[in-house]
Amino acid sequence: MAFDLLTIFGLFASTLIGISLGLIGGGGSILTVPVLVYLFKVDPVLATAYSLFIVGLSSLVGAFPKYRSGMIDLKTAIVFGIPSIIAVFVTRKVLVPAIPNTIFSIGDLPFTKALAMMLLFAILMVAASVSMIRDKKKEELDSTAPRVFNYPMILLEGSVVGVLTGLVGAGGGFLIIPALVMLSKLPMKQAVGTSLLIIAAKSLIGFTGDVLENSDKMDWTLLGVVTILAIIGIFIGNQLSKKIDGAALKKGFGWFVLVMGLYIIIKELAFPGASSH
Repeated sequence: MAFDLLTIFGLFASTLIGISLGLIGGGGSILTVPVLVYLFKVDPVLATAYSLFIVGLSSLVGAFPKYRSGMIDLKTAIVFGIPSIIAVFVTRKVLVPAIPNTIFSIGDLPFTKALAMMLLFAILMVAASVSMIRDKKKEELDSTAPRVFNYPMILLEGSVVGVLTGLVGAGGGFLIIPALVMLSKLPMKQAVGTSLLIIAAKSLIGFTGDVLENSDKMDWTLLGVVTILAIIGIFIGNQLSKKIDGAALKKGFGWFVLVMGLYIIIKELAFPGASSH
């Protein structure tokens, strides 16, 4: 791993991935793929695999203190997590390898698998940023109220999030947390903790599909370094979360993600192939 300026920025950004997860219970996965592609020059398809491991292991570490403080609902994690895990594994093992390297061409411009993944990722970034920026002034749910599970919707949402996670390597916390609040009637703090456990399980199991296919292409040193820095970031984020107003931080992060998403869309459409290495 050569230590040029981009790599140093990449190492700093790797810590931010964890800080984001520790502070707001999500958002870290939105940073991971762009950091790997643009700063570490990883192929976009391989970057989605690396992201599953980095986000999965970081979320697992972040879930431990949440579990010890009673902020994880295991029943909900299982009901939502099982279809999500199956969907991620099938997507990584079957769907992603089946997508042709060049999907179609417009004149002399090929629309490649890498370009499609980066554009889908950027669209999800823009969608995530909107949900972070929007002011949600909803009443906190009463944790003693009887829990009513909307099983069909939870299973469907779990499967959809699983496919998206498999395709773009994002943990999908910005999709999971609202689903847990609305469909499982979880209080917000429990939804954040439960989301971390679901993200960890489905990301790590999804990554095993890539290990079986692409272990020879993987830079395990880079993967290890970025993961360790993200985990350090989670501990920093957990400490900062006690001192920083979460709502203001989430909104600021949302604007950053929006700018990043729009940048990726413009860069990939104006300079297709620039991120493929």
